[in-house]
Amino acid sequence: MTDDGATDGAPVADADLDAAAAAIDRGECVVYPTETVYGLGANAIDPDAVERVFDVKGRDRDKPVSLGVPDVEAALEYTAPTARERRFMHEFLPGPVTVVVERKPIVPDLLTAGSDRVGVRIPDHEVALALLERTDAPVTATSANVSGTGSVRTVSELGDAVRDAVAVVLDAGETPGSESTVVDVEAGEIVRRGAMAEDIEAWLDAN
Repeated sequence: MTDDGATDGAPVADADLDAAAAAIDRGECVVYPTETVYGLGANAIDPDAVERVFDVKGRDRDKPVSLGVPDVEAALEYTAPTARERRFMHEFLPGPVTVVVERKPIVPDLLTAGSDRVGVRIPDHEVALALLERTDAPVTATSANVSGTGSVRTVSELGDAVRDAVAVVLDAGETPGSESTVVDVEAGEIVRRGAMAEDIEAWLDAN
């Protein structure tokens, strides 16, 4: 871990980060590392870019995709969390946690499969955060694999379908491979168990 809590890994050049951010701003897809697995990133509020993510993954349109932002304040531009949800977000983010909150109208229906709620990710990884800070919009936060196949921990594991479809691949070495925990704070419910699930349950019980 680095001093700021982000996951340490192989260095990624600023020029590569700038190229990835520019690709996202053009509506293209990129692969980026997180503190869980490698993610497939595109402009999360551009319906055409989100459509490309679903096409690359071969993902059913009734399965929502989360969005990634660099900090809680940025999340407030696109979502409307309750006071309790905000307390939770400040407690656990950045981290391997996806928080499901109310979305604002700017977030396209395609991203959320028509739901009025969206998953928010703030990855605890210095490369992911550096990328998110460079983009003009939130970035899709979904694993960089074809649906139904295993998540990717190293760039060498990327499938040809994904590698050929993206503009930039940011290689920061091996990622831990754990899944993020998905939590609906208002419901007091863990939707998918992953990293830090016990700590999250304890917080939900106490708050």
